[in-house]
Amino acid sequence: MESGPIKRRNWKEDLARGAFFAAAATSILAVLLICAFLFANGIPAMGKIGVFRFLLGTEWAPSDIPPAYGIFPMILGSLYITAGAVLLGVPLGILTAVFLAAFCPEALHKILKPAVELLAGIPSVVYGFFGMGVIVPAVRLLLGGSGSSILAASILLGIMILPTVVTISETAVRAVPGSYYEGALALGASHERGVFFIVLPAARSGVLASVILGIGRAVGETMAVIMVAGNQARAPRGILRGVRTLTANIVLEMGYAAELHREALIATGVVLFIFIMMINLAFSMLKRRV
Repeated sequence: MESGPIKRRNWKEDLARGAFFAAAATSILAVLLICAFLFANGIPAMGKIGVFRFLLGTEWAPSDIPPAYGIFPMILGSLYITAGAVLLGVPLGILTAVFLAAFCPEALHKILKPAVELLAGIPSVVYGFFGMGVIVPAVRLLLGGSGSSILAASILLGIMILPTVVTISETAVRAVPGSYYEGALALGASHERGVFFIVLPAARSGVLASVILGIGRAVGETMAVIMVAGNQARAPRGILRGVRTLTANIVLEMGYAAELHREALIATGVVLFIFIMMINLAFSMLKRRV
């Protein structure tokens, strides 16, 4: 008598399992297709230009005769801006997350949490306008130079990665069992010491995940960086100088690029893809150790 309901339940479970498998397979297939496109079109370009000339060349001049396709200045630009964004945004984001999870009054939390989440929904171009109208003039007034610089881009990206770092880090801190904090108090620790020396270290796995996602957002950001970084395809000579990132280089020139120039831009995407994969792999290894 019970075989009918059991069969129906198994049929639904099989259907759900098949749907989940199809969704996972589609995601994997999409990644493989992207990889295939990038490597099939980018690797030959590196071979034509020369791998070392492409990666370590300091001049990017596609219109010259002969043309030059060196992306080393863009690699440095991406590294400097990302590092600056991490140095500015990650500590601020983690401290904000700790405040929201352990120190913030409930009434204030209801205001601050939606405000932080709202930052994630602001389009990149709006951040770019904010950078052009506020950050760039402030850097120019206080520190000199044109204002469009590594520093301006780092400050802007530091603000842009805050929602990711804050949201995931707060979730990780709140996920720590309450017995950890209570045990610290029972041993005589103050509220602050219990939070920073017991709860926060216990949430390090989630905090590291927020840092990884924040770095990914900073590396892949394009529009806002184009609007404040100066877009100068040359090696950085200081944080107050303009610079061009790998993503900005692709966006700025792909619209009119052809033949080897277009292939070189796709090869730039390959380098960016490998760069992000290396960052994720490094943090994954670090996450396993901690």
